[in-house]
Amino acid sequence: MQFMLLFSRQGKLRLQKWYVPLSDKERKKISRDLVQTILARKPKMCSFLEWRDLKIVYKRYASLYFCCAVEDQDNELITLEIIHRYVELLDKYFGSVCELDIIFNFEKAYFILDEFLLGGEADLLQEEAEAPRSVLEEIGLT
Repeated sequence: MQFMLLFSRQGKLRLQKWYVPLSDKERKKISRDLVQTILARKPKMCSFLEWRDLKIVYKRYASLYFCCAVEDQDNELITLEIIHRYVELLDKYFGSVCELDIIFNFEKAYFILDEFLLGGEADLLQEEAEAPRSVLEEIGLT
């Protein structure tokens, strides 16, 4: 997965998670282009879209669009399933999740996404990053 975007019907970006290194300028351009492209599509159109050299998979839930970009050879149905599972997780956590839950609790939404996609490793990575280390450990001498 290259990135995941959550945005409203009005085109306001609510959540963005990038898994490839890009400049802020490029991220903004990609976000703006994709949001405009997806919002311009009719509701009955397919949720898969070829864009640049990527596949875009999106799904609308209530007032939010969940959009993922994957490599051309990746399975779009699995990506759609990932989106759906993430929405189910948010729904369980917030109890019928809505756009305001994402806006006011964005850090929880990011954490849930990380836990889901990293298979529970986000907690472990955070603990390792927060654990105090000696100078010798940091330079690899122990």
